[in-house]
Amino acid sequence: MTSSRTTGVADVATECAAVLDAVGTVLVGRQRSLRLALAAVLAGGHVLLEDVPGLGKTLMARSLAQALHLNFRRLQCTPDLLPADVTGSFLYDPTEREFSFRAGPIFTGLLLADEINRTPPKTQSALLEAMQERQVTVEGRTFPLPRPFHVLATANPVEYEGTYPLPEAQLDRFLVRLDIGYPPADEEVEVLRRRLVRQREDTEVPPVFEPTRLAELQAGVERVAVDEDVLRYCVDLAASTRAHPAVEVGASPRGALALVLVARALAVLDRREFVLPEDVKECAVAALAHRLTLRPETWTSGTTGVEVVTELLGKVPGPASSRS
Repeated sequence: MTSSRTTGVADVATECAAVLDAVGTVLVGRQRSLRLALAAVLAGGHVLLEDVPGLGKTLMARSLAQALHLNFRRLQCTPDLLPADVTGSFLYDPTEREFSFRAGPIFTGLLLADEINRTPPKTQSALLEAMQERQVTVEGRTFPLPRPFHVLATANPVEYEGTYPLPEAQLDRFLVRLDIGYPPADEEVEVLRRRLVRQREDTEVPPVFEPTRLAELQAGVERVAVDEDVLRYCVDLAASTRAHPAVEVGASPRGALALVLVARALAVLDRREFVLPEDVKECAVAALAHRLTLRPETWTSGTTGVEVVTELLGKVPGPASSRS
């Protein structure tokens, strides 16, 4: 476990590489999704993992929390979950003869909201203030959340019985939305082999650095330079979603900002102090696709936000990669 306090790009990249290696000891493959999830956390954002059950979404979230040495709480979302079950509530203390606040599971470093689309909108909305303002308000009193604070939520996109679609306002609070995908056959065999060698179901990832170190690494990412032409490329990509014929509501300026923030973190992971257009392209689908509201008539054609953003990446001209 490192105790260094330097925050140069090389130091951030080295320690984040150690995080990826540590998580890789229990999570087979998934390098792309894991890299983008770590980049989103470095950028100070929240992550939505949306894919079918059994692909390692929960394992990824728990392993990442262990490697980053964050306090970790898991919230299993169900249809009967109430907002107070998330934020906490005031309870009467007979010994003190007064009401005292008992914090809910959201008071942690990394909250895994498992199957977030199984809980009703009223409870989903309890997360909005926490995700945006890093605070919760209960009965008129505001309580700050620990720093850093991140939400990694999972959702099952193929099951509709007993689920509630996430409102656009909450989807917009997630810096990126990632899928996991089925592993290749060789990786699936490796998953089975590791389970047999481990001789137990549980996995554990050793912490890579001290609990306060993540905030220092995030501060280091803030020093990464972004050229004016890259900023305009991010704006052009976001604006192009608003003009696409399949899109009813395109990405807002928050979408363009998401491109910049995640691209900076990806540049750091590649040991660069500046952002290239390739960094923006790498995160564009993850940062923009979930922010699009498609026209109802496009549903029958099977068009998705991912396809729209992928198409636009091939059409919107970007700046040349002048730095090396």
